[in-house]
Amino acid sequence: MHSGGLGHLLARARLAYMNEIEKLLAPHNITSAQFMIVVGIVHQRARTLTEFSAFLGYDTGAMKRLLDRIEDKGIIRRSRSSSDRRTVHVELTAAGTALYPKIIEAIDSVSAKLLSGFSDAEVAQTENLLLRLIVNANSTNANSANANSTQIIDVNNQR
Repeated sequence: MHSGGLGHLLARARLAYMNEIEKLLAPHNITSAQFMIVVGIVHQRARTLTEFSAFLGYDTGAMKRLLDRIEDKGIIRRSRSSSDRRTVHVELTAAGTALYPKIIEAIDSVSAKLLSGFSDAEVAQTENLLLRLIVNANSTNANSANANSTQIIDVNNQR
């Protein structure tokens, strides 16, 4: 077992991935954190401040400031829920919807760059190993992680 090596490599890989995507999205004036909001909305991962805070691992104060900045750019709008006035939903504007394909293009381009030289089998193996790490991290014990890994892999193969 390596002491800290895995965490360091995961952090470096994530940083490289996000930096490359951010470079490609710079002409569109959107940061990596902001593009994650757009992707989160489209893929229905989050709709409210609290959900986005959990999705991105931000505290609610930082998330509110991030949403303020992306709303100022005209990418999102916030609206009160009709069923619960305390809840504010985040949705894409027309500009945000138009930005989504550019984000996907950047993600695909960076993924291709980072996976250059990998065989299809190596790409699948890398994805499966990362998914197993996620399952294990979210699991209370190793047995349930192994039992749930197939289900999560199947869900994540749908784009």
